[in-house]
Order: sequence, then structure tokens, then C-alpha cells
Amino acid sequence: MTETWAHRADLAESAVTERHAKKLWGMPKTNLAVVTWPPGLKDHLFWHWHYWWQAQYLDCQVDAALRRGTKTRRRRIADTLRGIQRRNRGKLTANLHYDDKAWLTLAWNRATQLDGIKRTRALGELEFDLLAGIDPVTGVLPWRKGETFYNVPSNAPAAIIFATTGRLDKAREIVDWIFDNLVREDGLLDDGIRMRMSGPEVVDKVYTYNQGTVLGASLEIALALREDVGLDHDEPIDSFEYSERADASMFYITHIRAIVQSVALDLATPQGVLVSPPQESGEGDGGLFKGILARYLAEVALRLPADSKENIATKKIAARLVMQSAESLWSHRLEVDGLPVFAAEWTQDAKLPHNYGLGPSSISEAVGLLRIDERDLSVQLSGWMLLEAAAKVAAMEA
Repeated sequence: MTETWAHRADLAESAVTERHAKKLWGMPKTNLAVVTWPPGLKDHLFWHWHYWWQAQYLDCQVDAALRRGTKTRRRRIADTLRGIQRRNRGKLTANLHYDDKAWLTLAWNRATQLDGIKRTRALGELEFDLLAGIDPVTGVLPWRKGETFYNVPSNAPAAIIFATTGRLDKAREIVDWIFDNLVREDGLLDDGIRMRMSGPEVVDKVYTYNQGTVLGASLEIALALREDVGLDHDEPIDSFEYSERADASMFYITHIRAIVQSVALDLATPQGVLVSPPQESGEGDGGLFKGILARYLAEVALRLPADSKENIATKKIAARLVMQSAESLWSHRLEVDGLPVFAAEWTQDAKLPHNYGLGPSSISEAVGLLRIDERDLSVQLSGWMLLEAAAKVAAMEA
């Protein structure tokens, strides 16, 4: 089955490459992803800048290259980084949204694991911008520069970056703030907190990707803390004398177990297929959310230490959620020219995007009342992410 899932991930990559990949304004050695298929004229010209969609596109390419590195993949990643910088028309830190910048920093950092992709001044500037943006009162990042809305989308990806770049204490401060303020009674995480004149106001909304990024941040912190006290990957933590860092590692692992359990109970079908909660849109930005959750569930399945019955059970649940979701996604796909089109909801059949570019097939489509989610790059990237996650889990289980 390992080869099957790797092949399916390759087909997802080919579908996005064939339909979406394009040079920026015809410039050589650039690559970006057109945000719709079939594209409208403004999308074809990259008129509007989708900063974090391109970061997710980069991350998917890195997934594929880490799974099987090729010159073509590495070259396309380099071209994508060049395209992002040129389309941004200036410093990447000029973007006001910290969640956008965190996603790009995270993807770029992962890309540096590949031969030929080096750290640059621009990447360092992004990392410093995130550090400098932390609010001195709350100790976390606002969603947007100058705002008083502090949310998971900005902070959990930043915490992953800090935990993997030697700023572990800062990562812990951020994730501890999330656990102190945003854990719901059902074990899932709310979106954020707005600071009002009357006091803090919790934004009581559950999004799938927030669960994923907090899983990712908690896992990186827990593993870094274990490494600090000299624990091997699957060595029981109680085999070592007590230390603050060993005890802290268990704190984050306990939260990982709880989140995975809550996701399985409340954000998946009884069969284990991830689904969107009512407030989560299946298109636009929301099209990316479930794929991001799947990516970090795969990380839990692969990297959570198997040093206790509870951890082993959590790893199995995470792996099942990924594999059952991938099976459902694949079984509900469409094929056009031999390449898949993925559904926005993984339990439903995919729809052909706007009559395959032949024009609207109804008055509702013509006047924009009916929108086909599958047209969005975000939806197709989410499917690709899921299949890359499945390929990782299948390789582990082989």
C-alpha cells in the first residue's frame, strides 16, 4: 500500500502542476499557483495576491520533495520562492497579517532541509518579524499588525517555527497561552480572543486547522524537551529522574492525546473521515483547513513517542483519521484527463468546476449565485496535503 499512496500523492501533485502552476507574468525561473481552475483573467494574471495560499502550495511541494527528492521538484521549489518574492513587490514582512507570514516562514524553513534550498536574509527577516510582533502584554502575536485580536492561526504556526529554530521557551509561552485561554469543554480549541473595552471576548468558533497546528506545535515542544533531558524517542519518560523539562514534556503530550481524541469524536465521521464543522467554509481559505489538520495528525502518528499505552492508542487514532480520510477523498474524486479533482468535503463526490470551463450551465452559475468549491486551488491543495500525509503514514505502517 505504500507505493499506492505515494503514487496517488504524485497524481495530486501532477494535477496541481498541470492546472495551476504558471510563471509569474512570464518571467523566467519563477513559479506560482493560479488560484482557480479554470482561471479567470485576474487570477491568470495574479492580480490579487494570495500570500498564504502560495505558502501552502510551497509546503505541498516540500512534502513531495522530502518524500522523493528530484531535481525537478527542487527546481520548482526554488522557482516558487523566487515567484513569491517577486510578486510580493518588496519585503515579505510588509504584509500586515502575522498568520500569513508565519505560514510562509514555516514552509520556507522546511524547504531548507532540501539540497540547494538555502537560508537567506529574507527568511531571517521573516523570523525576526514574528519575534518582534509579539505583544508585550499578552506574550503572543496579534492576528494583524495594530489589532487586538490574538488567535491560533497566527500563534500556533509561529510556535512551530520557534520550537524548531532554537526558541523553545518562546514556543512554550505561546502554546501555554493557547491552552490557558482557548480550550473548550469538549477538548477542542476556540479560534482566538478579541480584547474589548469591556474585557477579553473569546471567539467561540472551531476550525479544523487550528486543532492541527496546535498538535504540531505541542509535538515539536514535547520532542525538544525530551531531547533536552536525553530521552531516546520511545524511551519511557519515567525511566529518568524527575526534571522540570521531562515533566513539561508530559504536559504537552497529554494535550496532544486530548486533542486527537476530541477531533476523532467531534470532527470526524464514525468511520474516521475528517469533516468540516458548521462554521467552516469548504471553499476559499476554508478549503485548506482539513488538509492542514491531516498533515499534523500524520506527524503525531509518526513522531509521538510510543512509550506508553496512551501514546500508542493516540498514534493509532491519528493514523486512522488520516488513512480513512484519504480513502474517502480518493473514492469521491473526479478525473479529468487522467488526473484527480478532489471534493471540498471528503465524504461527498467532487463536482466538476464550472462545467470544465465551457461557461455557466445555469442562470444561477451565470450570475454567481452558485459557486463550485472544487474550482479553488485551496481545495485541491488540501487533497494533495492529505495524500502526502497518507503516504507518510502508509510508509510507517509498511
